[in-house]
Amino acid sequence: MKLTQTDLPDVKVIEPDVFADARGYFQEAFSQDKYRALGIDATFVQDNVSYSRKDVLRGMHYDPRMAKLVYVVYGRVYDVVVDNRAGAPTFRRWIAVELSSENHRQVFVPAGFAHGFLTLSDEAIVVYKQTAPYDPASEGGISWRDPQVAIRWPLDGRTPILSAKDEAL
Repeated sequence: MKLTQTDLPDVKVIEPDVFADARGYFQEAFSQDKYRALGIDATFVQDNVSYSRKDVLRGMHYDPRMAKLVYVVYGRVYDVVVDNRAGAPTFRRWIAVELSSENHRQVFVPAGFAHGFLTLSDEAIVVYKQTAPYDPASEGGISWRDPQVAIRWPLDGRTPILSAKDEAL
């Protein structure tokens, strides 16, 4: 397994070992002992799956109680993490990583960071492992087009498809 540190503290990109042959591939999506050895000592309590079509933008969501491990099992997304910890030296800075079913990358999003993604392929299925159960009372959000964060989305002039909730952020 390969671990890459990012420009945001504790946000990590993981590339699991993938064993491929003529039949396809096998990969361990998560192993608590192996991730703990990489410095990710999180206890995940809930898994979520989202299906999105091309140009769907989900986010930017955060819950100060919750860390996430995010990966794609089908398709490609432009995955974005924003430091939302007021007073942190990297407050409002962001990183982006392409996650896909081909590159098998995962992103660990610590508590205190906002997360979202733009679907690049015609369809994408994204899995989120979470360290706390979803609670709408704890959830917050940042606008995908917040000028203070200034995320550079690869939209090439297209308008993203948003939920009413995300549009109102």
